[in-house]
Amino acid sequence: MKQKHSPVLVDLAMTQNSAPSSSVPAPPAGNGRTDEQLIADYRGGDRKCFADLVSRYERELYHYLVRFLGDRATAEDVFQETFLQVHQSADQFDPQRRFRPWLFTIAANKARDVIRSQSRRPTNPLQANINPGDDESGEYIDLMQSIEMLPEAPLEQRELQTAVQKTVMSMPDHLREILLLSYFHQFPYKQISDILDIPLGTVKSRLHAAVAHFADRWKSMNHGRPVA
Repeated sequence: MKQKHSPVLVDLAMTQNSAPSSSVPAPPAGNGRTDEQLIADYRGGDRKCFADLVSRYERELYHYLVRFLGDRATAEDVFQETFLQVHQSADQFDPQRRFRPWLFTIAANKARDVIRSQSRRPTNPLQANINPGDDESGEYIDLMQSIEMLPEAPLEQRELQTAVQKTVMSMPDHLREILLLSYFHQFPYKQISDILDIPLGTVKSRLHAAVAHFADRWKSMNHGRPVA
């Protein structure tokens, strides 16, 4: 589902540029430039670079926010607020750092602000078997992968996807966010440490706790249901 952007973002991104001919595929967002080059060029006055950054992270960042917040409309609002903050703070961006962790730091902070403002609290290693000793039961890592299933997937897989999403959403905020950053978005520990502003040792211990919590919640909510 492609989300809509606020008039502010549309204006900043200068999306009124003429569309390419349908016979010629559109070039990738950013035309081969790195995130860091795009933000530098945007700071230098090339406003189209903002549109390229929005387009480049539209899917990944939006889906992270949906998983974290559990609501598409709220995720869309936070997505827009995140890129508005990128625009407002572009001059403070350290060109020696990576853009992606900086972007996710902003998004994670804004998502936590939303949860705090709403006073909302959602009511074993990943490669361990769901049912110990039963190799046919599947592994927790398979369950986590199932959340990425497309809407066109068979009914049984969509049901599994829904069950995984419910399990993830039932986790405490601080465990859910670190699981999403590590597994779904594959940030290394050091970048997770920067995004969440916690020590590296805390990243490792919290991630271990998150995986164990997911495993316990899955078993309690789904009675050790095997992977489809």
